[in-house]
Amino acid sequence: MRAYRVAYDGRAYHGFQRQPSLPTVEGALFDALADHGIEFEGAPSKYAAAGRTDAGVSALAQTIAFDAPAWLSAQAFTAYLPEDVHVWASTPVPADFHATHHARWREYTYLLHAPSDDPERRAEIEARLAGEHDFHNLAAADAGTVRDLSVRSDRTGDYLRVRVRAGGFPRQLVRRLLALYDRVLRGERDLAFIDRVLAPEPLPGPEGFPPAPAYPLVLTGVDYDQSFDTDPDAVEAARTVFERRARADRTRAAVGRTLQQGIGGSTGDNP
Repeated sequence: MRAYRVAYDGRAYHGFQRQPSLPTVEGALFDALADHGIEFEGAPSKYAAAGRTDAGVSALAQTIAFDAPAWLSAQAFTAYLPEDVHVWASTPVPADFHATHHARWREYTYLLHAPSDDPERRAEIEARLAGEHDFHNLAAADAGTVRDLSVRSDRTGDYLRVRVRAGGFPRQLVRRLLALYDRVLRGERDLAFIDRVLAPEPLPGPEGFPPAPAYPLVLTGVDYDQSFDTDPDAVEAARTVFERRARADRTRAAVGRTLQQGIGGSTGDNP
C-alpha cells in the first residue's frame, strides 16, 4: 500500500469523484494508472481518497491510497497526468490504511476578495463560527452536520485567506459558511445573524445561503499519522506548471480590467 499527495487546478473538472462521460480528477488519475499498465476493475485494489472536492474546487493536499506497485513514484505517476494535476509526494502505509477514515483533520482555504475590512468584526465572525455547532443550516445534508471547526484568516493584498479546519465536512458546508462569512463581513447581515444560522431552527427559504463560488476554494491540508516524502523533481515540475498558469491568469485579469475600465470611452485616436 502507498499513499500519494495530489495537487490540482480544479477549474477544468466536474469535481474529484469519477463520473461517467465527464472530466474529473479521479478519472484522470485512474487513466494515468491504466496508461502505466496497472490493471484494475472499477478502482485500484484498496483504493480510497481523502475527500471529494466539488466541481471547480482545487487542491494542494488531496490524498489517495491504494495497493500500488513499488516502482510507482510521484514523478512516474505524474508522467501520464494532464498538466493541471500533479502527484508530488508519497509514503508507504499499512495494509489497513484508509485515506478517508484515517485522516485526523482536513483544512480548506478560501481566497475571499476583500480589499478592506474591519479586523475586529472579522475576529468576531470567526469566534462565533468556531467551535462545535450543528451546521444543518449551512450543509447540503440531513444528518451528520455537527462539526467542531476552527476558523482563522490572514490578509494577502486585496484578499483574505480564510482557513477552515475540521475532522471532516458535509457537502457544501465550507462554501456556504464562506457565503455567510462574506455577507456579515460586508455588513449585509449583522453579527447576531450568525447565531440565528447556528440555532436549531431551520432557516426559511429566502434566508438560506447558496454556496460561495467554487474556484477560490482549495483543499490545503489533510493530516495523517504518516509523514510524506516529497519528490523534488515532481515538486519542481508542478511549481513550474502552476506558475505558468498563474501568469496566464494574471494576463487574462489584465485584459478584463482593460475592458471594464474602457467601456464607454474612446476606442481610437481623435481625428
